[in-house]
Amino acid sequence: MFIIQGEGRGHMTQAMALEQMLKSAGHTVCTMVIGSSKRREIPTYFKQKTTAPIHPVESPNFFFDAENKSINLWKTFYRNFLKLPVFAREVGRINKLVKTHKPDAIINFYDMLGGFYFLFANPDAKRIVVAHQYLASHPSFPFAKANKWQKRMFLLNNFLTSMNSHKKLALSFDHLTSHQKDLSVVPPLLRSEIKNLAPTSEGHILAYVVNKGYGDEILKWHEQNKKIKIHCFWDNKEHPDEWSPRKNITFHHLNDQKFLTYMASCSGYLSTAGFESICEAMYLGKPIMMVPVKGQYEQACNALDAERVGAGIAAKKFKLGKLLTLITKHSAYKTDQFHNWLHMAKPMHIKEIEAFVPEQSKRRVTFFRTPFWKSIKRKLNPQTLFQSPELDYQQPAQ
Repeated sequence: MFIIQGEGRGHMTQAMALEQMLKSAGHTVCTMVIGSSKRREIPTYFKQKTTAPIHPVESPNFFFDAENKSINLWKTFYRNFLKLPVFAREVGRINKLVKTHKPDAIINFYDMLGGFYFLFANPDAKRIVVAHQYLASHPSFPFAKANKWQKRMFLLNNFLTSMNSHKKLALSFDHLTSHQKDLSVVPPLLRSEIKNLAPTSEGHILAYVVNKGYGDEILKWHEQNKKIKIHCFWDNKEHPDEWSPRKNITFHHLNDQKFLTYMASCSGYLSTAGFESICEAMYLGKPIMMVPVKGQYEQACNALDAERVGAGIAAKKFKLGKLLTLITKHSAYKTDQFHNWLHMAKPMHIKEIEAFVPEQSKRRVTFFRTPFWKSIKRKLNPQTLFQSPELDYQQPAQ
């Protein structure tokens, strides 16, 4: 069973890749729980490519400033705090799914609801968490310079998403040895589709931005550089798919297959420092420029980590001059080294999931069985707040 954070495409792509690996090893993913909200929808490509039933749940979200660029930490905390009763109900839904399917392992892709579910329900299944962010527990991880609260919030989020887990699988750009019992450093999770692409250079720049404010920044830069051809993917439904405000710049809705096609043929890649797409560009040997989302500390760390292995350069603004200079001087990243590391992905991930056996111990009283929880259910309306509603099983499109 998978629990997946639905922000951006990275964690969903990782889940799709791991499902492929598990199926080829004879395992079945019985169901997928994915965090969603009114602001973000589950992409069509994810529904089409996964074979397991998908269950959307409302989970904590980031909230941004008026320009839709920087994360507003206080607004994020306040808005999510007001929705705690809703999140409590959704944890109950996850609990009902686990009781229905009885999975041998539950794998959480950095979703906070998954962490709270592990803590409160303490299910009998193996509890494994997967994300690049868990590499922060390794001494080689490069922490970005920031105010102390940003770093603390990043580490707190790592803690909240991995509470009461048995094992952390930390995705890494390169091989690092871990001496911690509950932490294993493993290769990135890339789907077979990316490995079947033949990279070319057709003269366009590929950009990927989640926040529409950064799309406006790219558009403003292009006003002074109209000869540069740009294809930009964003999560903005205010404009139609393939919106082209002027010649040589086109904005696409999130479409995984189309994105990979443009990735394979681009001359350079511009991104908001998301781990997964950086790995895809590294695999294809593309010049990379990363602009971390302001206020999203983990992306600032991602950019430093990518620079550490020589994958690309980091910048503070979506001004493509640095990327164009990099393209002219670019000597491909050491793809053989990265390919060799990725070649170990399937056996390492399968081994970690199959071989790991949680230490047997007395089952503690879970939150769902405490008198406190039962008293809450009696005092509040269980039909609308805490009692698990009947679930609408959403079958993936064929």
